[in-house]
Amino acid sequence: MSSDVLKVIIVDDEPLARRGLRLRLENLGGVEVVGECGNGREAREQIQTLRPDVAFLDIQMPGVTGLELVQLLPKEDMPQIVFVTAYDQYAVEAFEVNAVDYVLKPIEEERLALALQRVREKLGSEHLAAQREKLLEAVADLTQETPEALEQKLAAGDFGSSRYPEKIAIKDSGKITLVPARDIDWIDAAGDYMCVHANGETHVMRITMKELEQQLDPKVFQRIHRSTIVNLKRVREICAHINGEYHLVLNNGERLKMSRSYKNKVQHFI
Repeated sequence: MSSDVLKVIIVDDEPLARRGLRLRLENLGGVEVVGECGNGREAREQIQTLRPDVAFLDIQMPGVTGLELVQLLPKEDMPQIVFVTAYDQYAVEAFEVNAVDYVLKPIEEERLALALQRVREKLGSEHLAAQREKLLEAVADLTQETPEALEQKLAAGDFGSSRYPEKIAIKDSGKITLVPARDIDWIDAAGDYMCVHANGETHVMRITMKELEQQLDPKVFQRIHRSTIVNLKRVREICAHINGEYHLVLNNGERLKMSRSYKNKVQHFI
């Protein structure tokens, strides 16, 4: 095999996503997929054993996420990282300025080829160690966890099985605000934007309702209208109307309309 062939490992908890990425990589050529992993724990071991040139990491995985995995890897074993995500709020400026790449799902072959090109350029750089340091700094800023704390959680088996982020990253005017999901009262749509209402503040993000809904734990957040998602823990009263609609009264006094097409969701509030 040619010396310029990249050794790749794919880390994603969805088998179909792994298969699709492998096929696209093989179509592009110049790569050898040396391993596939379905979780962060397994990937940590495989990366240290296989020593790939690049790892394609899904950010959102149950247990050890892609971001946490980067912090758990020893610097000397860390390959080039390309994050894979369905949620573009993770594709923040910090990734690009700190020598890391990302691709969005569904993955486009042209974008994947660009990511591989960037990996090759970085592998040829004399500043690879510095790039890894910057990557660790960027990831630490996003997770707000230290590698030591993550190691303790890993050893104690304290990583939860939830695939939903604890914080929602909202990018606006070059600034990124991390809003704890538990602080969100409700979300409503305003054209192509979502208004996230939390602790008396409103944060605006450009994302579809469906994409945002997929990030929120359905045990806590439910859609009650085509343009509204509510935090179930914030609902104080449910008022029924003759026309089949309901009004939900939140702890802060806000009234939200639940449309008739979502009235089966009432069971979630009881």
